[in-house]
Amino acid sequence: MARETESGLPFRPVYGPQDLAGWDPTVALGEPGDYPFTRGVYPSMYTGRPWTMRQYAGFGTAAESNERYKQLIAAGTTGLSVAFDLPTQMGYDSDHPLARGEVGKVGVAIDSIEDMRVLFDGIPLGEVSTSMTINAPAAILLLLYQLVAEEQGVPATALTGTIQNDVLKEYIARGTYIYPPSHSLRLITDIFGYCREEIPRWNTISISGYHMAEAGATPAQEIAFTLADGIEYVRAAVASGMDIDEFAPRLAFFFVSRTTLLEEVAKFRAARRIWARVMREEFGAQNPKSLMLRFHTQTAGVQLTAQQPEVNLVRVAVQGLAAVLGGTQSLHTNSFDEAIALPTEKAARLALRTQQVLAYETDVTATVDPFAGSYVVESLTDEVEAAAVALMDQVESLGGAVAGIERGFQKSEIEQSAYRIAQQIDSGERVVVGVNRFTVAAEEHYDPLVVDPAIGDEQCARLAALRAGRDQAEVDRLLEEVRAAARGTDNVLYPMREALQARATVGEVSDALREVWGLYTPADVF
Repeated sequence: MARETESGLPFRPVYGPQDLAGWDPTVALGEPGDYPFTRGVYPSMYTGRPWTMRQYAGFGTAAESNERYKQLIAAGTTGLSVAFDLPTQMGYDSDHPLARGEVGKVGVAIDSIEDMRVLFDGIPLGEVSTSMTINAPAAILLLLYQLVAEEQGVPATALTGTIQNDVLKEYIARGTYIYPPSHSLRLITDIFGYCREEIPRWNTISISGYHMAEAGATPAQEIAFTLADGIEYVRAAVASGMDIDEFAPRLAFFFVSRTTLLEEVAKFRAARRIWARVMREEFGAQNPKSLMLRFHTQTAGVQLTAQQPEVNLVRVAVQGLAAVLGGTQSLHTNSFDEAIALPTEKAARLALRTQQVLAYETDVTATVDPFAGSYVVESLTDEVEAAAVALMDQVESLGGAVAGIERGFQKSEIEQSAYRIAQQIDSGERVVVGVNRFTVAAEEHYDPLVVDPAIGDEQCARLAALRAGRDQAEVDRLLEEVRAAARGTDNVLYPMREALQARATVGEVSDALREVWGLYTPADVF
């Protein structure tokens, strides 16, 4: 039976020169660090230093997550990556009725500047790069981070890190949106403008295909819909009066890395090439940094299994290797027990050790773009690029990413791919070790990490004490200034910062914007 790639492209048993007929390596590849960046965005890549090793972590209270961060730093991680709980991601305080039962479950609960102080207590924010996986309330968490750093004596100009801040993919694949798309784009462009003036070294957005891939997107769909979202953000920023080369160098991307190593390497190379061309030809960017697709990678959580969970260590190692061979700038390797529960300390440490083995015990960091010129990888790069561009053209024909979202196009395409994968697993056509082949009669007992349900009560008590001890009249006045900015055209981050410094909560600031902008309700497209 003939094999196909994850994108549905034909996989040939043997590749050779005939598969690259008419191929000119000087045009298709270039040099590492040069346009179109097929071979990497920096000339030396990992031969100078390895990628940033981030471990995504956060659970329970700020104090518990702070302890985990210190453990990871002691183990050698070179960048923090914060997971927030679902109420925080949706802009609700821990004492909101909708937060009941969800506080601290899938990430850390952050309700105010007081929680943020605890989260980063004893962690020098001027020395550590921090990524925060937060979208609709991204501005709020960024401002809290800035305020806490300044309390440490670290100026905002010295801060480095990333906020995900990619709301369009929430409408497509993940669902933690709050405001309608037009207002979400307004908030994102305000973040661009604020960081340009106040936090110039910060990556203002991490345009994410990871969650689309986790929902079932193929590699071609993942980069196509991610880059289409990126184009929409750039257009919104340019329409607001910003110069392309003022904000584009701070754009970043976030992709998955699957076990299908060859196609993943090709995917990353194709994505760099497409983005460089779009930024130069459509937007006229002049700064070489504006053309660079810099990205973070996370190994594929959706491919982890609760059955024989130790096998996930092998999967994650292969996925991490694919990301490195594809030229990622930073990497998170999943813990082997994540299909069961939140990672234990040991599992998180093993995940980090996987990256360290790749960086220091293999030879993949000895040369730039090891697969350059490979018949199979160069052919796959061209084919994935062509498939992605065809999908991007379809999005454009609908009027762009937002119009496609409103029509349900991207979501429908991803759901069809997810259904196809599920059918293949159910039929046994797609082998999943330990699930539909190579199973065991009985699984070993495993003690997962469990979040104490009393955390919700603790957070509610902290909120009550915070509200009792602050100047409520001043908070009310500052929240009204947030509403006024939201109704007008002023940058909303400045009054938001003042309100948060006066100990307004994440939920209260989000509510101020909700009152003006409303909530997004997806249309029924079926």
